[in-house]
Amino acid sequence: MAKYQSVNDQDNILHAVAVRTRVTGSGNLRISLHSLQDEVNSNLKPIPMQTSTARLIDTLSNFRSQRIQIEMKTIDIDETFTIDKFYIFIKPVATSYPVL
Repeated sequence: MAKYQSVNDQDNILHAVAVRTRVTGSGNLRISLHSLQDEVNSNLKPIPMQTSTARLIDTLSNFRSQRIQIEMKTIDIDETFTIDKFYIFIKPVATSYPVL
């Protein structure tokens, strides 16, 4: 069962600690996390892909932002991928940024 965030929590600072994927294909899958409007980003360790796998692969991250965008891509010609599942593990760590 999915757990959804309430409207009141949408401005929390989130900490993304890992991305878990089950992906098949050829080449390397590159994952990056981005903040809103690309102010900050984090490139995670590339995942080497296989044509078939039964494993879920965890990729660790250390990324904080109010909004988190995830980008999954390949960069070489003839690389392909199919994502069967992916999870992003996040935890709210603050209700707002500190006032300066």
